[in-house]
Amino acid sequence: MKLWLFLFFCTLSVRLFAQQKQVEGIVFDKDSKDRIAKVNIVNTTTGKSFYNNLKGEFTIDAQPGDLLIFMKPDHYSDTLKVQNNNAMAVYMKRSAIMLREVYIRDTALTPEKQFAATKRDFTKIYGSEYSQSLLSVAPGLGAGIGIDALYNAFSRSGRNAAKLRATIEEDYHQREIDFRFNRAFVASVTRLKDQQLTDFMQRYRPGYFLVKTATDYEFITTIKTNLRRFLRSSRKSYGLAPLVTPEVTNKETGKGE
Repeated sequence: MKLWLFLFFCTLSVRLFAQQKQVEGIVFDKDSKDRIAKVNIVNTTTGKSFYNNLKGEFTIDAQPGDLLIFMKPDHYSDTLKVQNNNAMAVYMKRSAIMLREVYIRDTALTPEKQFAATKRDFTKIYGSEYSQSLLSVAPGLGAGIGIDALYNAFSRSGRNAAKLRATIEEDYHQREIDFRFNRAFVASVTRLKDQQLTDFMQRYRPGYFLVKTATDYEFITTIKTNLRRFLRSSRKSYGLAPLVTPEVTNKETGKGE
């Protein structure tokens, strides 16, 4: 009887240990090779479901043999079987080519193309050493961190390059926002003009995450919601009281001038 209980608890401990293992990975677009965010990942074995982060990375409790389903509205679903605890690279194919409205803008290059051109110009910080070992994973470090990334993090030249990359990428994020949240588009949704349009766009400028992940319907709905707030606040008067000029009295005559 004691031997049976011992074997039972040993088996239970092995199962609990196996469930604690985690699998890391990154989701890419199969055609553009860009990272994809807001992908719903379901482990059919455990029944757990969650979304990956803005960088396309995910960490999931899984063990060899588990089936993972990757789902996103504008991509075909993909089902993968966990083979081991190595990092996974998932490539999802678009289900349709999304056609967007075309506006005349003051630049012929999209933000993505400008960013790619900037990377080519700054080859020292965006060279092969920066992009290699994409899925090199060390215990506790997470997906996408390789030995070159660790070197860059602790060397002076690496830190300077990292600051410049951060500045360039922040500028790219702002161009992405301007590209989608432009005057022509916002004016067509809100019907605002001139100074009112400028005030609205400055007050309700969206963040990079919303611009990159929201569908056209979600993006327009957000703008219309902010428009109602803007119109309500515009009805209130925050002007200063009229300036009153006191009457000047002539000291000699005692009469006002």
